[in-house]
Amino acid sequence: MRKYLFTILATVLALSSCDFLDRTPKDKLAPENYFRNDQDFRLFSDPLYNNLLEKEPYKKQSDILFQKGSLSDELYGGATRTVPPQAGKGGWSWSNLRRINTMLGNMDKCDDPAVVEKYTAIGKFFRAFFYFDKVKRFGDVPWYDRELGSTDPDLYKPRDSRELVLSKMIEDIDYAISVLGAEKSPYRVNRWAALMLKAEFCLYEGTFRKYHNLEIDGGLSSEDYLRLAADAAYEISSKSPYRLADNYGEMFRQLQADPDEYILAINMESGVATHNATAYCLMPTQGNPGLSKKFVDSFLMKDGTFFSSQPGWETMSFVELTQNRDPRLGMIIRLPEYVREDAKTVAYGPSLSNTSTGFQYDKYVMSPEYPLAGRVDMSYNDIPVYRLAEAYLIYAEAKAELGEFDQTVADETINKLRQRAGVKNMEVASLTVDPFLISENYGYRNLASLNPSNIAQILEIRRERTIELVMESCTRWDDIVRWKEGKCFEQPLWGMYFPGPGEYDLTGDGIADLCLYNTAKKPTGYPDNFNCMQIQEIEIDGKEVSYSDGIVLSDGDHGYVSMYRKVERSFNESRDYLYPIPTEDRIFNPNLKQNPGWNDGLSSDGEGADNGNN
Repeated sequence: MRKYLFTILATVLALSSCDFLDRTPKDKLAPENYFRNDQDFRLFSDPLYNNLLEKEPYKKQSDILFQKGSLSDELYGGATRTVPPQAGKGGWSWSNLRRINTMLGNMDKCDDPAVVEKYTAIGKFFRAFFYFDKVKRFGDVPWYDRELGSTDPDLYKPRDSRELVLSKMIEDIDYAISVLGAEKSPYRVNRWAALMLKAEFCLYEGTFRKYHNLEIDGGLSSEDYLRLAADAAYEISSKSPYRLADNYGEMFRQLQADPDEYILAINMESGVATHNATAYCLMPTQGNPGLSKKFVDSFLMKDGTFFSSQPGWETMSFVELTQNRDPRLGMIIRLPEYVREDAKTVAYGPSLSNTSTGFQYDKYVMSPEYPLAGRVDMSYNDIPVYRLAEAYLIYAEAKAELGEFDQTVADETINKLRQRAGVKNMEVASLTVDPFLISENYGYRNLASLNPSNIAQILEIRRERTIELVMESCTRWDDIVRWKEGKCFEQPLWGMYFPGPGEYDLTGDGIADLCLYNTAKKPTGYPDNFNCMQIQEIEIDGKEVSYSDGIVLSDGDHGYVSMYRKVERSFNESRDYLYPIPTEDRIFNPNLKQNPGWNDGLSSDGEGADNGNN
């Protein structure tokens, strides 16, 4: 089946869709001779899986994952984001919608009602998926449900309201839910994938409207959207044929999508469709990604208590801080006892040469029994899009935001994930606020200021979601936006703590395997392969040593690994929750108003519609 699917994909990838909304697809398929049968529709719709589904979620930088060298726009916030000058940039691209509407507009060419119904449902699923991304990025966007010609006046229409677009998305996805089959099909859209999409975008919209104080007259309320999200997620968790996989960590490393937990996945195949997750972790030339101290410190102890309640937690050594934690920590990052052996080398624990923080990720990293996977862009384990665990988390969060989270809901959702991980169950009646999760350097400051009566519940569900779904398609950036927690991007980007120059044991065997030094020359007496790193961005022998290939600490010669301590980061609360529309697109269509706060020189700054970023 996999080989057959990729024979089709190899063919249809050549049928690339257009760059702009008003161009004819380059495949130039004549409608009168096409769209006749299942194979025609399948060939035409298959590129949507490749074009729209997120294939590299492990590379999405945020406040909890970042790399050396450069920070993404999302992580910088307002410090460097600018209006793209070129049309179609920054996410304002419509070619995939053109393909969707072309397919939906040619259903009358097919005489098979079952085929028409099936591919209408698939097309509407992907149209809702497409518009979900657009609403997240831009707020109000023009709604198009038909193919446009180059002279169509609707090419010059203004943006439609967020409410209209969401209502159309609900119409599309409800049709897909009513038509698509319920059998498991991890590489094909089915009823459960459609329910997941509905649950996901309704949770997003419900929380966005709640925390951005956006209630639209005549439209659905934030509570309405949260109710829709809860209902869709509950239907998946209570009626679908899925169950949680036995092992959290192995689920992401195995070659094929777990048929029990993965509802929809990206189908990878060696030599045909690959990604870079293994090399991104292992090779020092691939970005040196690392997870943040904020993320690592958020993991509970195995007994369910807060890590922040441990004496001296802020300055614990790596070996100390990893003891007796939620076991998912060791399935997401390399612990001291980590060993990776291939035909040439043996690696123990984390490598500070390959990570920006010391907390080196291991999620998605393929086993050394597949040696090709460690090369650049040659990993071929499947990537999840939707899995059952996310349905549990959506249901739990929606119920908490509605004020309806209780022990029964906890047992149906959070505690199933904790039981798999090996962490003590959540007891709702005894929940208290973890000060760490509302602190200035690590926490959710907007939620802390609002201080709802069930803040402890909401914080624990956010903790669970952040851990369980890290580096997956439901991105941290989207969560930060919908929760209105943009100030998280101004918090320190810290890694491991080191009290100063000296030797350090990162593997817990009592033998040093790292030396940090603050002298001009590397200390003598160490073997060639011993990891000695100079502390940089400090004064040595009267001269300031700039960063090259050493390590940077938050307080000069001691503190947290802090590769970006000199980078000034800011987040503009009145602007940065939405992206700007490219300048050329606004020149082409003067009716497109710019989002608030973005000045492209074409109109007064901040003239766009109220998309809820106040």
